[in-house]
Formats: sequence, C-alpha cells, structure tokens
Amino acid sequence: MNDAPHNWEGFLRPDGRKGVRNLVLVIYTVECAQFVAHAVAHGESDVHVIGFPGCYDNAYAIRLMLALARHPNVGAVLSVGLGCEYTQPGKLAEVVRQSGRPAEWFFIQEAGGTAKGVARGKELLARLRGEAAAAAKRVPMTLRDLTVGCECGGSDGTSGLAGNPVVGAFFDRLVDAGGTAIFEEIVEMIGLRDILHARAANDEARAQVTAAYDKAVAYCQGVRQYSASPGNFAGGLTTIEEKSMGAFAKSGSRLIQGVIKVAETPRSPGLWLMDSVPDAHFMQFGYTNPNDTEGIMDLISGGAQIVLFVTGRGSVIGSPVAPLIKITGNTRTYARMTDDMDFNAGRILSGECTLAAAADELRDLVERVAAGESSKPEKPGYPEYFVLYKHPSTPSLQTGCRA
Repeated sequence: MNDAPHNWEGFLRPDGRKGVRNLVLVIYTVECAQFVAHAVAHGESDVHVIGFPGCYDNAYAIRLMLALARHPNVGAVLSVGLGCEYTQPGKLAEVVRQSGRPAEWFFIQEAGGTAKGVARGKELLARLRGEAAAAAKRVPMTLRDLTVGCECGGSDGTSGLAGNPVVGAFFDRLVDAGGTAIFEEIVEMIGLRDILHARAANDEARAQVTAAYDKAVAYCQGVRQYSASPGNFAGGLTTIEEKSMGAFAKSGSRLIQGVIKVAETPRSPGLWLMDSVPDAHFMQFGYTNPNDTEGIMDLISGGAQIVLFVTGRGSVIGSPVAPLIKITGNTRTYARMTDDMDFNAGRILSGECTLAAAADELRDLVERVAAGESSKPEKPGYPEYFVLYKHPSTPSLQTGCRA
C-alpha cells in the first residue's frame, strides 16, 4: 500500500475551509413547510433537504441549521418557511449570505400556497445552482484538509472487535497526516473515566473530558437508561462497560485535544470528542442520540466533510450534506446488505487481512469519496435527517436568528 499523501480537488469556501461536495441545501423552518421543501428538491441533483419541525424556536436547532448551511460542502442555501413560525427563513438566508454563499428564502403563504410555493422554490433553486457553480473554486486537497466524524449504531460483538478498531486505526493515520477526527457518543463511554483521562492531551482537555463524562453519567442515571438496546444484546454484547470499550475503540490511540459541542468546529487539527448530551434546563427537554441520524448530523455540524458509520447488525440510513461511509465488522452483515455497506472490516476477524492493511484500505476509500466517488448511502438520493428540541448551553447564540 502506497503511504504517500494523495491529492484530489475540493471546493474552497470564503472561510478557508475546503468542501468535498458543492451542494445546494434546502432548509425548512417548520414542519408545515416540509412537503413544499421536499417537492422543491425532488428530481434535482446535488440538492439536499434538512428542516426543523418545531413552530417555537430552539437554540440547538438554530445553531445546527446555521452550521449545516455554512458547511464546507454547501455552496448555496434556499430557506423555506410557512409564515407563522418563530424560526425565520429570512434570518437564516441573511447569515448564510454573510458567509459569502448565495442564499434565497420565501414564505409559502406569501407565494400563494403549495403549488405556487413549489414553483417559486424551483425558480430560486435554478438560480442558486448556477450561482453556486459559478462561485465554486477548485483547489487541491489532502488528508490534512479533512475533518472526519465517526458514529456507531446497531452494534454487535464485531463492532468492538473489528468495525470500530479499523476506524480508530484510520483516525490515527488521519491525525498523523495533519487532519481532524471527531468522535462522540460519550454515553457509550460509561465506565471509561480513567481511560479518557489518560488520553487527554493536557490539563485543559482533561478538565473538559471530565466534565463531559460526569454529565453523561448523571444524564444516564437521571433518565434511568444506559446506551444499550435489545439489538446490542442479540448481537452478543452483555454489559454497558463491554459496549463502552468497543465504542471507544473508534477513537484510535492519539491524544484527545479537547471537547466540542454541537455546531462547534474543532479549534485545531487532531482528535476531538463531541459532547451532544443535553445540559441542565428548567424544561428538562432533549435526548442524547435518540437515533443514529441525530448523532450523524451533530458530527456534520462540527464541520465533518465525511462521516464514518460503524454497524455490526446493519443499517440503511444515509445523511445530508456530508457523504456517509458505512462500515461493518460482521462479514455476514456485509454479504446480506452489500448494497448498503461500503466496507467489510470482518475480514480482520477471519484473518483475510490485518488491522493495519484494512485501515490503509479505509483511508483509500475515504480519499476516493472525498474526490467525488459516491458512497453507497449517497446513491439512493434520499438522505435522512433529524433535528429535535434540545438544550446544550454552549456555544452562545451570537449570530443566530434571534441575536
């Protein structure tokens, strides 16, 4: 395997980050507008949809949508609202324009209803696609320009033995090349307090990791639920500690530089832990990782241009904005769901390849997808998304819709 750095072309954004796709993102600001938003995007190449169902606004949802709207893979944004909701599509478009991207918006009520709203959206979308293509500046990229996130779900016994370890070995390669890696799901690290401490890069990082870990334990105790499911037990996992060790394997072996919250980008290259657990709030609302899609979107909001998803039992989800690469440590799952799985790490367990060789193969696959090759979840063209009411207390909402 050639260890020389590979090059490909990406898209330079005004903030200096580089994207691996040049998408137009359609955002709806209330559930009443979701049909029109999807109808506007239907049949349009390189157009993705996300949205927030709530009529009342939420700082977490606004930060998430703003982060995705200004993601390096996004070249333009169309924001669609009904006209009654608190979250204002015009404010979203304004912030996006300030980032140097073209953006448009409209209210369905003012456009004249469903059919006229779809027609108006199609008209604006055609204009935005042209502007995004004209503004796209192609530049060289290498691994040092990449931020890659990792989530695991539908885990079984092979996830901690092969699926997550191969991601960890790839993350080591990515960090050593000057790139950035993000892992999350700290509620799946219960029991690993001392191990997390030992991996912290410095005292500041150690304090951040400790605070995030202690909050996760308190959260799990408060909701009387640890992150283990019937599917995990059926797949051979027996305790939360066992699952935690397997989940933590995806972080690799490099030092943890610190903790970031949802919609925060890492402050420097290296390995970072994302804390998506809700903070204390008088309404006590919000779940951590209510499903795999929510966790994936959190990682993308941190600037990940590509997300790796490890599953032992199998998954059929995709993701908006950033390509999703699905990895399984279970060869039988790979054979059964070959149209959905991108990478078979189960070959490590059968002795067909070493962990190091598999990590090199995964690095090559990530580079090919970054260069434009479609991952299997990208091909159907129906990426899932999930934005809920939630309460992380930081970062402060300085440029959001109600600033």
